[in-house]
Amino acid sequence: MGEDYRGLSHWMATVDDDLTPRPSLSGDLDVDVAIVGAGYTGLWTAYYLAGADPTLRIAVLEAEIAGYGASGRNGGWCSAFFPQSVAELASRHGRPAAVATHRAMVSTVEEVGRVAAAEGIDCHFAKGGTLTLARNGAQLARLRSEVDKMAAFGLGDDAVLLDAAAARERCGASEVLGAVYSPQCAALHPARLVRGLAHAVQRRGVSLFEQTAVTRLSPHMVQTGQSTVRAEVVVRATEGYTPRLPGFRRAIAPVYSLMIATPPLPPSFWARAGLSRRETFTDGRRLIIYGQRTADDRLAFGGRGAPYHFSSRIRPSFDRDPRVFAALRRSLVELFPDQADLLTIDRTWGGPLGIPRDWHPSVGLDRARGLAWAGGYVGDGVATANLAGRTLADLLRGVDSDLTRLPWVGHHSRPWEPEPLRWLGANAVLRLIALADAREARAARGPDVRRSWTKVPCRRRVDPRSS
Repeated sequence: MGEDYRGLSHWMATVDDDLTPRPSLSGDLDVDVAIVGAGYTGLWTAYYLAGADPTLRIAVLEAEIAGYGASGRNGGWCSAFFPQSVAELASRHGRPAAVATHRAMVSTVEEVGRVAAAEGIDCHFAKGGTLTLARNGAQLARLRSEVDKMAAFGLGDDAVLLDAAAARERCGASEVLGAVYSPQCAALHPARLVRGLAHAVQRRGVSLFEQTAVTRLSPHMVQTGQSTVRAEVVVRATEGYTPRLPGFRRAIAPVYSLMIATPPLPPSFWARAGLSRRETFTDGRRLIIYGQRTADDRLAFGGRGAPYHFSSRIRPSFDRDPRVFAALRRSLVELFPDQADLLTIDRTWGGPLGIPRDWHPSVGLDRARGLAWAGGYVGDGVATANLAGRTLADLLRGVDSDLTRLPWVGHHSRPWEPEPLRWLGANAVLRLIALADAREARAARGPDVRRSWTKVPCRRRVDPRSS
C-alpha cells in the first residue's frame, strides 16, 4: 500500500523510507494535546512539545500518511522568506516587530539544519542561498527597490544586489541583467525531512495515527469516523486542506502549485548553468517560478498557473495539469535555451497550498476553547512551519518568549468571500498577473525598454515555493 504514495511527487518517489501507513486510531482517546495534520506544522509542534515536556500525552492524527500534503511535495526551499515582506509587516505592526520576524526566520533556517543533523535526518540540506534573477528592466527595477527597502531596515546583508556578471557566474540563465542574492536559504529534499521528522516525534513518545481522517474539530475535542479524541488543546495544522473541515471552508483558499523534475543532468550542463552551491533560484516575474538543483543533479522546477477550483475543492486529479507542466518546461527552456535538449521531464506532480485572505500567516491559541492553530504560509512554509511549531510549543506551555511576542501570534485573517465571488476573484487575479508578466516580456523585446522600465509599478508576486 505504501508504494501508492510514491506517486505523489518526485520527493516521495525518492524518499528513503517505508511509506506503509502506520496504524489508524481504532478507539476513543484522552490526551493533553491532539494535533490534526502530520505535515511540517503538526510534526514540528509535536517535536518541540515532547522535547520540552516528555510527560505530555500528545497524539497526531493524519488522514493519509505523514508528508502526504505540501510537506512532501513542495519546492524544497528552506528560506527566511515570510509571506509578508518586512515593509508590509512594518506598516501593519511597526518596525521592531517586522525586524524581529525577519530575524526569527533567519534563525529558523539554521534551526531546521541543526535538528536534521541532530536527529540523523539526511534531507540533503545545503545552505547555498537563493538568487532572484532580473531578466528584463522592469524586474531589475523591482529588485532594486526590494534591496533598498531591506537596507532601510538594516537588513542589507540578506538582500545583496549583484550585477549581471556576478549573477551569471552563480546562475548561467539567459538574459540576466542582475540578481538579488540572499544567503538565508537552504535547498533540501522535503519528503526526507518530513518523514524523518515523523520518526523523530515517535522516538520522543508521540503517538502518530495515520489514515485517520478528522471529520470535525470542536473545543477540546476531535472527531474521526470511528473515534472521539478529547484533549486539553486541539491544534489545527491542516494548511491547504483546512477547507475540508466543517466551519473552515472560507478560512483558507487552497491554490495549486505544480512542479516538474528533469532526469539527473550531466556535468556539462552544470558547467554552464552554475548553481554550484545548490543555490535555489527564481526570477522577478510576478507569477513566480522556483527551482533547485537537487543532490542528484536534477532540476526540480515549479510555479503557478493552475486555476483556483470552485468552492475550494481539492481532488487528486488537480495535482496534474498537462498545460501547466508544458508551460513550466517552456519556462525552464527559456532560462537555459542553449541546453534545451537536456531539459526533458522525468516526473510531474503538484498539490494545494494555503492562502489566507490577507496573505498573512498566523499562529495562535484560544485557551478557553482549547483550540490552537498555525498556517496560511502562502507557499513559504518549509521554514515558517518550524517557527510555528516552536511558537505553538511555547504558547501551549504558557511560556512568554520572543517567539510568542512576534506579530503573527494571534493574528486573524478575515474569511474569503463566498462563492462564486471567491472563484471569480482568484482566477481573475491569476489571469491579470499572467498578462502583466507577458506585457513586461514583450516590452523588454521592444526598442524603448531602456527608457521605460523604471516606470513599471511593483505589484504583489504570487509565491508558491514551499509549504
